[in-house]
Amino acid sequence: MAEVKLTAEIRTAFGKGAARQIRREDKVPAVIYGHGADTVHVTLPGHELMMALKTANALLSLDIEGRTELVIPKAVQRDAIKRNLTHVDLLAVKRGEKVTVEVSVHAEGDLAPGANLLEYVLNTLTVEAEATHIPESVTVSVAGLDAGDSVLAKDITLPAGTVLDMDEDAVVIQIVAAQAEEAAPEAEAEGAEA
Repeated sequence: MAEVKLTAEIRTAFGKGAARQIRREDKVPAVIYGHGADTVHVTLPGHELMMALKTANALLSLDIEGRTELVIPKAVQRDAIKRNLTHVDLLAVKRGEKVTVEVSVHAEGDLAPGANLLEYVLNTLTVEAEATHIPESVTVSVAGLDAGDSVLAKDITLPAGTVLDMDEDAVVIQIVAAQAEEAAPEAEAEGAEA
């Protein structure tokens, strides 16, 4: 995954009023924590941050007053109506360091013939990966699976250097038979009268 470079400014004003003023300037208040260091309050450019966060588990390279800090997003808060960013919590990471993140699961392939439906029990997997090599997603082949079949977390092939960090017997995807609709009661009554 490529690093996204952003310029961050140290934030000295706190509280609702200060946060509103930051947002009016099309910036987003953020907090950087991790590695036992003191929490750093920063301001990030709003549009560039929003574009970077379109990629799951984005690796951000922040230029903070001349020094570079690698971070990944841990919590992203959005306005409930406008959906714009209101605050971001960032976790400081180092190259080579392992981090635990959630990656999305995508299915590919055609199910066995018949009225089968694919059901995602889990949309994401919790994995441990190097901070600079976090996979964006994992792909699962469901080709030929029939009703009653399921895919467990341990059955999913992960990219090199990525390790499953959850119950390996957890069901991720299951295949179910489509249910036929029952005839409406009025239709049954009309059929009996005829």
